[in-house]
Amino acid sequence: VNKSAGPFDALLCVGQFFPDSPDRMDEFTDFIEGRSRIPVPTYFIGDYGIGAPKVLAAAAKDLANLGFKMDGLKICENLYWLRGSGKFKLNGLSVAYLSGRQSASWQLYGSYSQDDVDALRAIAEEPEIWPDGVLNRTPTSEVPPGISESSGTDSTISELVAEIKPRYHVAGTKGVFYAREPYANVDAVHVTRFLGLAPVGNTDKQKFIHAISPTPASTMSAAEIAVKPSNATLSPYTINEKTAHNEGTAKRPSDISDSQYWRYDVSQKRKKLGEGDGEKLCFKYVSSGSCPRGEKCHFRHDVDAREQSMRGVCFDFMNKGKCERGPDCTFKHSLQEEGEMTRPGSSRANATRSKECWFCLSSPNVESHLITSIGEHCYCALAKGPLVQDHVLILPVEHLPNTLSSPPECEVELVRFQDSLKVYFKNQGKDVVFFEWVSVRGTHANLQAIPIPSSRASVVQDIFNLAAEKLGFKFMALKRGNSSEARKSLLLDFERKCNLFYVELPGGTILSLTVGENEKFPVQFGREVLAGLLNMADRADWRNCKLSKEEEIKMAERFKIRFEEYDPNR
Repeated sequence: VNKSAGPFDALLCVGQFFPDSPDRMDEFTDFIEGRSRIPVPTYFIGDYGIGAPKVLAAAAKDLANLGFKMDGLKICENLYWLRGSGKFKLNGLSVAYLSGRQSASWQLYGSYSQDDVDALRAIAEEPEIWPDGVLNRTPTSEVPPGISESSGTDSTISELVAEIKPRYHVAGTKGVFYAREPYANVDAVHVTRFLGLAPVGNTDKQKFIHAISPTPASTMSAAEIAVKPSNATLSPYTINEKTAHNEGTAKRPSDISDSQYWRYDVSQKRKKLGEGDGEKLCFKYVSSGSCPRGEKCHFRHDVDAREQSMRGVCFDFMNKGKCERGPDCTFKHSLQEEGEMTRPGSSRANATRSKECWFCLSSPNVESHLITSIGEHCYCALAKGPLVQDHVLILPVEHLPNTLSSPPECEVELVRFQDSLKVYFKNQGKDVVFFEWVSVRGTHANLQAIPIPSSRASVVQDIFNLAAEKLGFKFMALKRGNSSEARKSLLLDFERKCNLFYVELPGGTILSLTVGENEKFPVQFGREVLAGLLNMADRADWRNCKLSKEEEIKMAERFKIRFEEYDPNR
């Protein structure tokens, strides 16, 4: 096709990208290993099928793919994996994507998470699964035989597409080719063209490849963008909105039109936060206090939710009634009373938080079997889902948001734990890297300690600097003379009302960088960088490393035996 009708600038693949059966892997492997050449830059999002875990895990370990690469992780020459969700420029076009399928349980490959959806909402100004409702307002005669929306569609995609309003929306997974009539968007002048593609080599010989030649909107006049074909329909998703808002609601006033009813309904009903029902909250409004779509936004602008967000309450908890991030989440999972934001150290606030906190010793949620040593002001525990053996956390007993602002007596114990761990690992031929993410919305502080082979210690600083630069940040280096004095210096940076990440390297150098309230920075940055250094990128996410409780108990007991002679609290 590229030779006869091209040349084309890019090939975008939707639906399952990897083979269905092992007997098709040889042809695929020829491309991956360079025996066959991919003739045009190719981007894919369906990261599932035979061979996917092996190929994708190898790509994720490649140092060239570390950090946020929304324009694709390079698999081989001219082949790029669009992972999770994102947006990038391709020959003047804005390309947004959501990779994988909706799944009730989190999976490493082949599914998208709520975080991916929220991120796409935040950065997009286009998604793989067929959207629920796309067949609405389409003549029955135009719908491919045997197609219904009882399976293979996704209401989350409908919400995203209605909000993002792409000019082209291309999807797979239904197993048929379908080119819907263009449809008009609510509160936008341009139309959207939806294309569903059939699987490559399907027995029904349905179309699996489709060529388009779009002009970037940035080079078009307003009149050109607003052109509507004669066969254009109304948006298929306004029917879904009307149905969703009509069910179980009070009768609306007669002077409110169907297309505007959702606004009336939202303004008349106050939803209870944290119950997971009702209209979804607007991520942009809750997180920043404003939304560029204003009244045109299809999500709820809730003043109470905004107030709770400013008090550090988790968005997922307010929106869905639960949070699936576990100990990775740095936000609170209960609604905060007025005044708790300005009185974080009050006994009432700390008592409330300690009941829900993963790390407070008085909490029913604490994983006490992972605790290995307890002092008067600090304690030591093994990490849940450890990156490596003996991945340790040092935590204050009191519910404090970070270790830098802990009282002097707590600081003394923390440094004593650090010194003991350094000696413990040194006797094993290892060095230890300490790091902490200090957030203005921090809950319970934890200083992470991860051992690395001493042979890799000399390159740690370069790896962290490179990773930070890829994210658009730059570390400040602080050569400490005294650990406590260096930490006091870091505290001054944090008290400027911004977030802070710092890492203490073997040899004593401390790297730190500040992160503004509206800047994006990965909470697990320290772990992700060390996973790359140790060639275990597949373990960068703690959820990939979870053990059973029985395994965790054995792991903790073995560590306590080995660490006993070094334990400052023995």
